[in-house]
Amino acid sequence: MQFNQATDYAFRVVLHLAALPHGAIVNGQTLADKERIPQRFLHKIMRTLTAAGIIRSHRGAEGGFALGKQAQDISLLTVIQAMEGPVMIQRCLGDGRLCSKACAPECPVHSALGGVQEQLVTSLGTICFAELALNTQTGGGRPQRAAVSNCY
Repeated sequence: MQFNQATDYAFRVVLHLAALPHGAIVNGQTLADKERIPQRFLHKIMRTLTAAGIIRSHRGAEGGFALGKQAQDISLLTVIQAMEGPVMIQRCLGDGRLCSKACAPECPVHSALGGVQEQLVTSLGTICFAELALNTQTGGGRPQRAAVSNCY
């Protein structure tokens, strides 16, 4: 499983905004330059993130973009689902009728992958951008997991 380039760019944008004080507005050119995102691609990503309520767009001379929610309310899963739709590691997990052998409910592979997918979705949902932004500000690489996540 691999996320597409748009999702990677979306992670960068949300992380950039999460590292700023809540409500801070950043113009598109600054985001594109600092996060090394092609301007045309940025507009497409921002439309998607805005439609999902993750980002707010502000018009006018002082316009730009800001988080649409608190950073602790935005998880990796939130961004992935906005950009790519539901996390699905095997097509039969979303719709058992897509199993070419027509045995999805009884299939041991289906069952095993279903468990893996559930763990993946749960993990992605517990990593929020507040944690990630804090980690970038302290110079850390991988997020240090607390016993209880700050994500909601």
